[in-house]
Amino acid sequence: MKDKMKVGVVFGGMSTENEVSVISANSIMKNLDKNKYDIYPIYISKEGQWNKYKYEDREIKLGSKINNIEEIDNIVKYLKNLDLIFPVLHGLYGEDGTIQGLFELLKIPYVGCKVLASSVGMDKIYTKIIFEKAGLNQTKYEYIRRYEDKYIFIDKQFNEKIVSLDEVSNIISNNLKFPMFIKPSNSGSSVGINKAENIDDLKKYIKYASKFDKKILIEEEIKGREVECAVLGNEDVIASCVGEIKSADEFYSYDAKYNNQESKTVIPAKISSDIEQEIKEEAIKAFKAIDGSGLSRVDFFIEYETNKIFINEINTMPGFTSISMYPKLFEASGISYSDLLDKLIDTIK
Repeated sequence: MKDKMKVGVVFGGMSTENEVSVISANSIMKNLDKNKYDIYPIYISKEGQWNKYKYEDREIKLGSKINNIEEIDNIVKYLKNLDLIFPVLHGLYGEDGTIQGLFELLKIPYVGCKVLASSVGMDKIYTKIIFEKAGLNQTKYEYIRRYEDKYIFIDKQFNEKIVSLDEVSNIISNNLKFPMFIKPSNSGSSVGINKAENIDDLKKYIKYASKFDKKILIEEEIKGREVECAVLGNEDVIASCVGEIKSADEFYSYDAKYNNQESKTVIPAKISSDIEQEIKEEAIKAFKAIDGSGLSRVDFFIEYETNKIFINEINTMPGFTSISMYPKLFEASGISYSDLLDKLIDTIK
């Protein structure tokens, strides 16, 4: 009988999305084919400690305490014993190319995007710049950096100007129309994002976003439907059907995603076949533009008045909970959760 593949499922991590990662990993471990794979769960604590985790087939709720762990003495030796890694880490230190770089150095195959695509996909500003180069339609935006108690405004030619909070807010309000969204450049699951209706809001939310990252993205609001498309593969990339998010809150915040039961998804989205085809093509183009591999979920808006498609962002390690869009979109496209995991593992063989 063929030996089972030793799969390390790495989850948790030092980001604000540690708890979401735990639920994603639990779903993956539950759905991995136990006849094909021996599963080695590895939990990274919020403090960065690596632990062996005794997997239990039970429902885990957001914020559940992680028990049954034992610290790993020699992380490198432990990882090198595995055939491949399935990193189920969202956000900083997991989805941003850092842990991917570790696996590359250790020459351990792993599921998902490599170092460049992971780091670019995590950084909203550099994602925007690459999407611009690829000719993908997106909303107007500005880019600033926090600098001590001031800010640096960066124009479209990357010229920099050091200014006060009042000055940078005035520049942005002259260049963009309210309402606008203020986002930390490197933050996932909508953490640190706010909507500004006026210049006072803008100042307040720039200060707030700068707690999460020194790089800050400010975008004009698009009034439209929020839709998402999942992609799978390396060169021969396939796209799922398109799903729609119906947020219970004003926008799809962290709370709306994970705590508000009124937020709903519609899969497949009720859109024309032409619009769906265009979104699928753009999702694949965006994935290839950042040099993606394995998987990503690409998020779009369909503007209410014009039906025009705007790309929003790409997630190189999307949520994998039982209700997450990535597995649900492929399930609706005819690929079950368990088969999807097999296909993702096949992308690195």
